[in-house]
Amino acid sequence: MAHDIKSSVDKNITPPFDIIKASANTDGRWATFLMELAGETGTITPEVTGAFRGSSVFAYVWPTKIDPSGVGFTPNSGVLALAITSHPDFDDTPLYDENNDGDPANDGKTWHAHWAVLAQDEACGAGFKVREISPGQDIVPATMPDLPIALDAPGQSPILFDNQLKVTLPVKGAEGAHFDAMTAVLNVSDENSHNPLLCVNQAHDVASGDLSFPGIIMKKGETNLTSD
Repeated sequence: MAHDIKSSVDKNITPPFDIIKASANTDGRWATFLMELAGETGTITPEVTGAFRGSSVFAYVWPTKIDPSGVGFTPNSGVLALAITSHPDFDDTPLYDENNDGDPANDGKTWHAHWAVLAQDEACGAGFKVREISPGQDIVPATMPDLPIALDAPGQSPILFDNQLKVTLPVKGAEGAHFDAMTAVLNVSDENSHNPLLCVNQAHDVASGDLSFPGIIMKKGETNLTSD
């Protein structure tokens, strides 16, 4: 009974963003998400622009059917997605020092985990944005960064090994939830732009091919990364 998602190698996709397998499991409290790529994971990061506005975010993403309340957002507020991201022009994890250099405010390029609530928006190239929030009105996690969008920085570090990617973090209601996987480029809107602050503008690859969420998060033991 396999409930992971397998995808054929696509020669038209840059190998580190070409998904060949995605899976997820939970013990009821912690959930582990895994992805395998056709090339070495995390070897390509965005070019530095020198500014937050107009910058890019590269991401490995698991969109899920877990309710956003499972990680502290407003219930039924959108698509809860786990994203492993790199963005050298800004740091949105001020509580954590991912590169261990003593400065917690310069780690944006280092791959790190986020929960994000996505909403459909035709202004974005791939049809989705990170949903805007209203302080004082929306329910948000205590560890969210100081941005007006539904984005959390839970602090768990991903493991990148060869062509594989793995992260384990707490979430409620994961067992039995459907999921998909994608590799994507997000962009921060330009100053004075009317576009959403953070758009999903390009999907390199979608594991299911059509974002149909065929994967199921199963209750089982820890899955280890292997080199084969």
